[in-house]
Amino acid sequence: MRTTHTPLTFADHTLHVVEFDPDSFHEHDMLWLPHHTQLLSSGRKRKAEHLAGRIAAVHALREFGHKAVPGIGAQRQPLWPQNLFGSISHCATIALATVSTHPVGLDIETIFTLQTANELLSSIVTNTEKEWLANSGLTVEQALTLAFSAKESAFKVTQASQQANAGFSQYQIVELQHNQMILRAHSQMYRVQWRFSGNDVITLATV
Repeated sequence: MRTTHTPLTFADHTLHVVEFDPDSFHEHDMLWLPHHTQLLSSGRKRKAEHLAGRIAAVHALREFGHKAVPGIGAQRQPLWPQNLFGSISHCATIALATVSTHPVGLDIETIFTLQTANELLSSIVTNTEKEWLANSGLTVEQALTLAFSAKESAFKVTQASQQANAGFSQYQIVELQHNQMILRAHSQMYRVQWRFSGNDVITLATV
């Protein structure tokens, strides 16, 4: 599969951006993954996205002297080396990964269409959060995609024991500033920073 790797400094982390061409994906590309047999039943799209995400993760781990490919955990989560934390996300033809010495959550989303934004509005944000977003200076589509992505990032940085019953309603926006917001959930505060890139939004969460 054809890929291009580019490091990107964002929110005090290095994001490893892998652009990939899913049309160039071949089944034998999966043999690069030590855990490729766990993905035998997955569709072509899922396999290409997973492969691109793991390529990005390997680039991220090299910064910390590791060469292994993160495996797949019981909850389908990436398995990182001891004392390291990481996060992977992908969207269309872009995969991202970052690794850190503290918990981190990463997400990328394509900006919703107005129709999708209106359909998902009530399931993603509360009336109070709608007011925060309405005063953000962003379009409805951008604001709701940002809220969705921010909560996804916060979920990823949440302890596994607390993820089982966690939904969008548990993550409440309590502060919104330029390029950063604070969310509250599970008696913790999450700092989420974001950036728009073309038709996508990237969010990164820390506790």
